[in-house]
Amino acid sequence: MIGMGFGAFLTLLIISAIWSAIVHGAGYRVLSGGESYLGKLIIGWIGGWLGSPVLGYWGGAIGRSNVHLIPAILGSFAAIFMEVAFMRAMTGVTLRRAVPPSEPLEQRAA
Repeated sequence: MIGMGFGAFLTLLIISAIWSAIVHGAGYRVLSGGESYLGKLIIGWIGGWLGSPVLGYWGGAIGRSNVHLIPAILGSFAAIFMEVAFMRAMTGVTLRRAVPPSEPLEQRAA
């Protein structure tokens, strides 16, 4: 598992890039710009790499490695989503719309 081939590395990178683009494009981000996408890309690759040992060795194997496709996809998505959730929890960022202070208190969301 530690010494993987280039094909498995590239496949995990592509899986992570796709999920990172989807999650980043949907607005789930804490940082703005490219550093947020790059962080998701790295975390997604690690999640895809750990997907097979954690979720099991089922689905199609990537080349001759111990990395399997379906657990890698699920692990990458889970890691990216948990990274965003963890960062939001640590910084207190939410998806709520900011209400300007000029609106009356009755119109503000609770």
